[in-house]
Amino acid sequence: MTMGFALPMSRSQLFTRLSAVALLLSATGCVTALKPPPPPKPPTPAPPLKVSHWDGDGLTGAPSITISLGEQRAHFFKGEKEVGQAVISSGKHGFETPTGDFSVIQRDKNHVSNLYGEFVDAGGSVVKRNVDISKEKPPEGASFQGAKMPFFLRFHGGAGMHAGKLPGYAASHGCVRLPRFMAEHFFENAPMGTPVRVTGNAPGGGADKSPAKKTTTKPAKTPAKPDDTTAPAAPTPAPEGEKKTEPAPEKKPEPASPPVVPPSPAEGVK
Repeated sequence: MTMGFALPMSRSQLFTRLSAVALLLSATGCVTALKPPPPPKPPTPAPPLKVSHWDGDGLTGAPSITISLGEQRAHFFKGEKEVGQAVISSGKHGFETPTGDFSVIQRDKNHVSNLYGEFVDAGGSVVKRNVDISKEKPPEGASFQGAKMPFFLRFHGGAGMHAGKLPGYAASHGCVRLPRFMAEHFFENAPMGTPVRVTGNAPGGGADKSPAKKTTTKPAKTPAKPDDTTAPAAPTPAPEGEKKTEPAPEKKPEPASPPVVPPSPAEGVK
């Protein structure tokens, strides 16, 4: 009967096997230690931005409007509280909306432009859009039809706020276009004399679709009336190229001639 037996293991073989076991245990430990932590919980999403909104019903306070051209937004205040905000489209390059402190000087719910509009034929079909009647004449058989500007609030010259198209950038001829429902809210809550403040510059000067910039807005103040005691303003300089007329020099009175004394009877007698 033959009995099997194991050959003694050399030192090198034993070292190799022990090294392999140690490496395996070490690798197992590393895998456990490098296990990625659980992903963090997603943050609570921020409430969506109200593009245009009105919260002024039932609130009291002196009305005022601040228009930020850089932000391309109009803000409606009652007292110090902002109660409405609307996206706008202000004047494009070459037709910039005037800036400064103004007030509502005209209210017209169904205003129609007498300068910009379109040419239509006898049947009412549009012949040409976006015309300036001061620069073009209607073709034969056509007539001019002014652009509709509902809920118009004029605040300076020909500029005013009204419902209109909003392409997302400054595109008007100087007016401030609003969404129709916001134009109606502004119109119903802004009586004659309501302060209107227009600040900043349209992105890209109104020449491109540059993004609007966030700004800080405050209620507009009523424009100050000129003081009667204020010194008279300096005369306006003549337009460039126009001949200036110099005032005539002040004439000094000529000295009076000495009175003529008649000769006495003795004069002339030899």
